[in-house]
Amino acid sequence: MATVESNSEAPNTKKRGIPEGLWIKCPGCLSSVYRKEVQRRLNVCPKCDHHLYVSAADRVEQVLDEGTFEAWDEQLRPTDPLEFADRKRYAERLLAEQKRTGLVDAALTGTGMIRARRVAFGVTDSAFIMGSMGSVVGERLTRLIERATEQNLPLIIISGSGGGARMHEGILSLMQMAKVSAALARYHESGGLFISVLTNPTMGGVAASFASLGDLCFAEPKALIGFAGPRTIKATIGIELPEGFQTSEFLLEHGFIDRIVARDRLKSEIARVIDYCGK
Repeated sequence: MATVESNSEAPNTKKRGIPEGLWIKCPGCLSSVYRKEVQRRLNVCPKCDHHLYVSAADRVEQVLDEGTFEAWDEQLRPTDPLEFADRKRYAERLLAEQKRTGLVDAALTGTGMIRARRVAFGVTDSAFIMGSMGSVVGERLTRLIERATEQNLPLIIISGSGGGARMHEGILSLMQMAKVSAALARYHESGGLFISVLTNPTMGGVAASFASLGDLCFAEPKALIGFAGPRTIKATIGIELPEGFQTSEFLLEHGFIDRIVARDRLKSEIARVIDYCGK
């Protein structure tokens, strides 16, 4: 009787794995969520509504009418007047950040339409040296505000800055707080409407200057907003901080901001305010 030898070796087939990048971990609920679903919801988690990071370019697409954005002052580029160096030279850091993010600096400014209403529009991007405010960021925002004053445009600035004033530029960076605030004071005297939108994070010199000076201050849900971080404050004063300290919800309860607006409603809310204020 013939015997058949069994071949225990599996066929040489390659298993099909899940392509990388299809799923991401939500920083809010730590769940694995489908990337395309998150993107469809404007980078908001479908499980817990956590608002994930959004780049400056994506903010333009989300808030302004398609094809209406016209960038201003793109020729302004940062330099290294102090020849600052920490782990690397500031000049080298700038080049690396520009290559990585595709931005010249942490602020993007210009004009565009929001539901057919022309506005002056600015946004800071935390991906570029934590959205810190150096000379170029301050100058771009100041020129944005001055043009809004001259052209009688509503002013919208979306802040995503965790770095405050940029230490690499020393006092030149710190003076941007006063310069932008002074431009806003002149804009206010002219009767302009400034809507400040605070996102996660809005900290340091940005929160201590223009970001908190809006005629209306909107904030995204659960955004971290404040001057020094909670750990720094706790270590300095040595007491336990209230639960949710420096979140949008805590600041709304204590009157620091006017409204919490989810990302998918922001465009409509801004248009409604512009109409209500007759701008």
